[in-house]
Amino acid sequence: MPEIVRSGSCLCGGVQFHVTGEPLRVGLCHCKDCRKTSGSAFHAYAVWPLRAFETTGITSSYGTRSFCPSCGSRVPFAGDDEAEVPIGSLDVAPTEGLVPSYELWIGRRELWLHPLPAARQFEHDRIADDSAEGDEPGAEPQQRSA
Repeated sequence: MPEIVRSGSCLCGGVQFHVTGEPLRVGLCHCKDCRKTSGSAFHAYAVWPLRAFETTGITSSYGTRSFCPSCGSRVPFAGDDEAEVPIGSLDVAPTEGLVPSYELWIGRRELWLHPLPAARQFEHDRIADDSAEGDEPGAEPQQRSA
């Protein structure tokens, strides 16, 4: 059976990417940074190993957020070992198989949004492997903004 390849791009198509295989994890974040940079009530993302990610085009970044300098769309951020892909930047919707298994910063979740069934709920950042605080998607462990 061939591996799944998912492709995506920014709004203008200047930045294009694809990821191969299944993600390491899929999550939702309700923190201030994610809300501000997405312009939405939360940020939905999937994280792949860097070796499964390929991209073309010019990107700009602000901290651990990447965007297209032409149209301003959020695009995947490539860290040292992982690539964080905004689910909304994928070409095919709905995104079959990319179901969040956890939610971050649930104290900032809008009251009209309900917790995802079967998803782990974290007051702040995800606890990696149930052992340590941190594991910022797409970046070195750091604290997201309340």
